Amino acid sequence: MHRLPAGRRPRVRTVAVVGASLAGLSAARSLRNRGYDGRLVVIGDEVHRPYDRPPLSKEFLAGAIGEADLALERDDEELGAEWVLGVRATGLDRTERAIRLADGREVRADGVVIATGAAARTLPGTEGLAGVHVLRTLDDARALRDELARGGRLVVIGGGFVGAEVASTARALGLDVTVVEAAPTPLAGPLGEAMGRVLSGLHADHGVRLLCGVGVKGVGGERRVDSVLLEDGRGVPADSVVVGVGAKPCVDWLQGSGVALDNGVKCGADGRTSLAGVVAVGDCANWYDPRAGIHRRVEHWTGALERPDAAVATLLAHGATVPGTPRPPYFWSDQYGVKIQFAGHTAGSDSVTVEEGATEDRSFLAVYRRAGRPVAVLGMNQPRLFTRWRKQLASEAS
Repeated sequence: MHRLPAGRRPRVRTVAVVGASLAGLSAARSLRNRGYDGRLVVIGDEVHRPYDRPPLSKEFLAGAIGEADLALERDDEELGAEWVLGVRATGLDRTERAIRLADGREVRADGVVIATGAAARTLPGTEGLAGVHVLRTLDDARALRDELARGGRLVVIGGGFVGAEVASTARALGLDVTVVEAAPTPLAGPLGEAMGRVLSGLHADHGVRLLCGVGVKGVGGERRVDSVLLEDGRGVPADSVVVGVGAKPCVDWLQGSGVALDNGVKCGADGRTSLAGVVAVGDCANWYDPRAGIHRRVEHWTGALERPDAAVATLLAHGATVPGTPRPPYFWSDQYGVKIQFAGHTAGSDSVTVEEGATEDRSFLAVYRRAGRPVAVLGMNQPRLFTRWRKQLASEAS
């Protein structure tokens, strides 16, 4: 266990973690591992205990695993926490140090961990229309899994990682799949044009239609969706639709609280916010990146797992500087039987070279560089070599 030095024993008596997914659970674990033995309240707007989200678009959606397999808590784990589930936070009163809940209750705390995550963006005009789905929560995945069991024609709006994973899963289940992407090249933002084209080629490899460079005007259908209407006038027949156009941080409840908001909760590299005794973690946290000198909001599983420990250390240190530089962000994706891994940031890179394998074989490792220095690495079916390069990036970053 990582305990604080004798002069820095926790003085807080109650800590409230607002958000009961991976980042919130990681924060709760870190509190206990760092010696905090006071009252711990974990608040979540879903009724479910913490569960793993990456499998929702893959194994769970395909029916290969069940809900029990998604559980993040260990069987022998006992955090001594009070779980307040199925109710969302509606406000933070900094004067009373109280979190207001939708059911009228309040939770007063000396320290607050904001871990409210992000919510899937929806397509305007599709409210209440059967057959249109987003995928962010377990309940979303349940509904979409039942939908895909009907078969037929699926249109995925958005060619990002979640959209691509849904397309891959649906195709393996035998559906006719079309992916619509507004950008000329899918994934060009995180991966750059060249590697974005390589990854998007997986769709064509497996008989999935990819329509790029065209936006979506709306959907057709009265009670149930029957088509997706494109801005160029075309209509794409659809029996079901998945909207995968990103997520927005769940921070509206913090308006007027004194917590600075800017594309999420604006915080330092150690998670501290503009309000004393309040830190932010996970998908809602817009962290300061000391290497780049800018703030970044990164929606990756590893960030939700690893970064809360620094934020908890900050919370328990009562404003003292907590050393340490976070590792470069890492994420992975499984599409059409191909394992895709990425670490670092491509922004500002001036070259990308294939160091091993060949892109046409869908098995390679590519390194992004800035002025000759590696800043990111991408692997397709190269887990061992990727792991070595990821360690090198982390070493250089530190």
